[in-house]
Amino acid sequence: MSGAAAGRTDTVEPGARRTRQRTAVLQALVGFRDFISAQALCALLTEAGVSVGLSTVYRTLRDLERAGRLDVVRDETGERLYRERPEDGHRHYLICRCCGRSRAVDTEVVEAWADRIGEHTGFTDVEHTLELTGVCAGCAPSAQQGETSCRQESPRRPSDPRRSPR
Repeated sequence: MSGAAAGRTDTVEPGARRTRQRTAVLQALVGFRDFISAQALCALLTEAGVSVGLSTVYRTLRDLERAGRLDVVRDETGERLYRERPEDGHRHYLICRCCGRSRAVDTEVVEAWADRIGEHTGFTDVEHTLELTGVCAGCAPSAQQGETSCRQESPRRPSDPRRSPR
């Protein structure tokens, strides 16, 4: 993790209350490389010994999203999944429908298209959502054999969310 990213673990949003639980949520996200649901994040924190309620996790994620600190996608069921946004900004991802692994993809064409649509219609501050899903190479053999659920544990688990802020 870069020093810049490590330095971003101490605040959620300007003016937001800084609590142990909110800091733990943010630190866990920094240590997690794939997208994660609020419920899974809450379970990981609880397993790590952090006393945090699901409502606190949801509020913290909402505040982080509003502050532009998270990328958010939806899975095949519509559940929102969260990941810390890289310091260089907004990204789009290709997400495996089986295991949930994600890979950032180059979407300059999409960004230019959205800007062009805004210019042609007179809209400003145009936002967009793009969901790309597929089956990763690791899950492809199971998917090709017709297995309907090839979900496996992601090998990338968050680092200890109880660690001190850097």
